[in-house]
Amino acid sequence: MDRRDVLKLSALAGATSVLTLAPVDFAAASDSGSGVPAGGGVPGGSGADRTRTITGHLPTGTADFVYLPIEVPRGVRQIAVSYGYDRPTVPPGILGNACDIGIFDQRGTDVGGHGFRGWSGGARTQFAISAGEATPGYLAGPVEAGTWHVVLGPYTVAPQGLDYSVTVTLSFGDPGTTVVPDYPPDHAPGRGRDWYRGDCHLHTVYSDGGRTLEQLASLARAARLDFINSSDHNTNSAHAYLGPEAGDDLLIMTGEEVTTRNGHFLAIGVDAGEWIDWRYRARDDAFDRFARQIRRAGGIVVPAHPYGLSLASQWKFGYDNVDAVEVWNGAWTPDDEATLLTWDNMLTGAARRGDGRWIPAMGNSDAHRDPDVVGLPQTVVLADGLNRRSLQDGIRAGRSWIAENADVQLSLTATGPRGEHAGLGERLAVDPDAPVTVRLEVSGVPATSLLRLLTDEGQTFGALLPASGAVEWTTTAAVSSYVRAEVRHPQTDTASLLPGPAAAITNPIWLGRK
Repeated sequence: MDRRDVLKLSALAGATSVLTLAPVDFAAASDSGSGVPAGGGVPGGSGADRTRTITGHLPTGTADFVYLPIEVPRGVRQIAVSYGYDRPTVPPGILGNACDIGIFDQRGTDVGGHGFRGWSGGARTQFAISAGEATPGYLAGPVEAGTWHVVLGPYTVAPQGLDYSVTVTLSFGDPGTTVVPDYPPDHAPGRGRDWYRGDCHLHTVYSDGGRTLEQLASLARAARLDFINSSDHNTNSAHAYLGPEAGDDLLIMTGEEVTTRNGHFLAIGVDAGEWIDWRYRARDDAFDRFARQIRRAGGIVVPAHPYGLSLASQWKFGYDNVDAVEVWNGAWTPDDEATLLTWDNMLTGAARRGDGRWIPAMGNSDAHRDPDVVGLPQTVVLADGLNRRSLQDGIRAGRSWIAENADVQLSLTATGPRGEHAGLGERLAVDPDAPVTVRLEVSGVPATSLLRLLTDEGQTFGALLPASGAVEWTTTAAVSSYVRAEVRHPQTDTASLLPGPAAAITNPIWLGRK
């Protein structure tokens, strides 16, 4: 990194930092200067390949993203990229080197722009793009002339710095036929107004997952899910291939997990082909812009695993502009417990405001590969039909609950003295002192399960699952602003003060008049 590079980096202080390297000019290259024999660039090359290898060093704290401009001439059939970097030994407690990769085409690298052509993070060391096909994570399409940018994302850099090597091969020849996307439909026959089960946080080989789209759809059907959402990290590349995996029995929504340096969030059910940028931090004041983009594209915004334990996965953007929050992510762990408590505190804040605005909860598996279980957990949504609009309406309204699998059945209702009735996400409009009967019915869980009812005071009722599977409890709106339910497995750690892992969690029923 020379002095000019440092100046470019310094000029961007106070925002997500980027570093632009000197361009690699293929337009002036000759085959004899390519460094490889003719046809030696990539498998299937036309015999007219040109290759350049670029090496460099990045110091600690260099940038969030490093752009390597590639001058692509006319007549290129395919662009292929491979990269590597060193992993020096670091002392315990010190982060080592980790570097992601992706690419933008001649339309540019503007945040939220149109130049995105793919991202694989750290899941791959090489990729290729042509008109008819692309490595999973990348968008097939013509390789047009202009300045492309390979993007390095030095996620963490060791104290010794990071030495990198990037090799770019351009293959010339007939571009071939451009791939035609086969998007999934946004509706399925369904059962009319009913409860539908889905998992909206799933990964495949199109990002860092180990499962193909076909395998994912098969596992979703085996889990008895009605809908899933495609949510690979920072890329929409799977969208074009999901059509054949959908069917009358499985709705597949198109989306993305937007993986920023200050937390991850799900774009659920956006228009097929929509891509959401991730190159910003909380201090950049950009999140609201992309939340609006998601909603314009017909989707909803859901922070994922807000207390995630991996680097940069903790949610730092706040909850003012989200549609729901993922309180349960995969197998139950302490970070889920922390998220659940935070969400419950937000319910209490909503009760205090009294404006009817609150943030519902949902749960997803975040399944990547075996042994991750698709549908553990799943969100059960009351919707008017099996289509993305109705499902999103149900999630936004909190007409939903979370189950660890499809065997778990649950009903939570509140009834007033005159027969007034309310279910999940609804409000029972009764006078403050009017008696309210809350009824919880559960099946499909172990007989040792603990049933809990919680209000803005905390747990107000707890009992082991009775043989009938149903319990009732009486309160008033003056005492309880809301009531929600949890079903817990027994706590096997006798030293723990926390309840056991969740088997089911509901959204609240609100009590009293606004």
